[in-house]
Amino acid sequence: MISYGTQLVFRLEDNSGVAVVRRAGGALARELQFDETRAGQLALVITEAATNIVKHAGHGEILLRALHQKNENGIEFSGVEVIAIDKGPGITNLNFHMEDGNSTVGSYGIGLGTVRRLSHEFDIYSSANNGTALWIIIWAEAQKPAQSLWQIGAICVPIEGEEVCGDNWAIAASQRTLTLMVADGLGHGPDAAIAANAAVALVTSHVDQTPSVILQRAHTALQGTRGAAVAVSKIDPDNTCINFAGVGNISVCVFYTGNARHLLSHNGIVGNNLRKLQEFSEAWDSNALLIAHSDGINTRWNLDSYPYLRQCHPGLIAAVLYRDFSRGRDDATVVVVRETGMATGETLHHGSDL
Repeated sequence: MISYGTQLVFRLEDNSGVAVVRRAGGALARELQFDETRAGQLALVITEAATNIVKHAGHGEILLRALHQKNENGIEFSGVEVIAIDKGPGITNLNFHMEDGNSTVGSYGIGLGTVRRLSHEFDIYSSANNGTALWIIIWAEAQKPAQSLWQIGAICVPIEGEEVCGDNWAIAASQRTLTLMVADGLGHGPDAAIAANAAVALVTSHVDQTPSVILQRAHTALQGTRGAAVAVSKIDPDNTCINFAGVGNISVCVFYTGNARHLLSHNGIVGNNLRKLQEFSEAWDSNALLIAHSDGINTRWNLDSYPYLRQCHPGLIAAVLYRDFSRGRDDATVVVVRETGMATGETLHHGSDL
């Protein structure tokens, strides 16, 4: 299971921002002990993604974070996730630009084909007049870690102007089950972060407990803090079910082939005013997709409005929803989960014409 580090957000409006995000990538590479070759590849990938945003969209964002994963032998892999999003004109001929050596028109960059070749994991989604989203992982080691049972993608960022995020999330696996918690501390800033962090810290130590038990433990742990909205989901693919308990305004939805189910949270504040605690069970199948987000993401999104996005990596799905539905006045978190078996691999989908 991958351990996700803190996400860094870089808002790009001109070429000066390109150098800033490249330096931040270099700092992560040194922290994770990338060798010179891998660090150089990361710098090239970040520079191409950032330059394309400025040149063709005018403005956008790059999000960076460190990743850590241990294999079954206890060997740790370290990597950097790069997410680039914009609301520009999109890429009109995506397949052409994915050919190695073809850069964007008028650019002296390395081209998206080379970005794909340099990346261990890569996915892209572009839609005419709605922009482009790019998701990349570069691992420090020559080989990427073995694929796990779950594919997970997430955005978790503070409101602009804050250094810490009052939202948090955590995942833990036991046997073949997966437990996900999303927590939103009241307000934002350090005090909200204390509450959210105290909640998600319980997930690993209580991974074998039911969502309602974990939520009750969170209520006890958060007393004396601001409190938080908290939702806990436990996916059990062997028993084809997902169990869920939530208090507050964390939105959780399960998408099946042809329909979707929104999971019900009760009103209240974990750690302060736990009015009602109830656990629900819904069906789960190998094609299902779970999306959970805090109220920093507007609930009016509709996955059906994005042709073929569902087939993309969850990290790319999370990035598009954040890009298009972040309220901008609160911390924002969106987490997307599915079984690896549903993945179709590298998708390269152009949302407007496929």
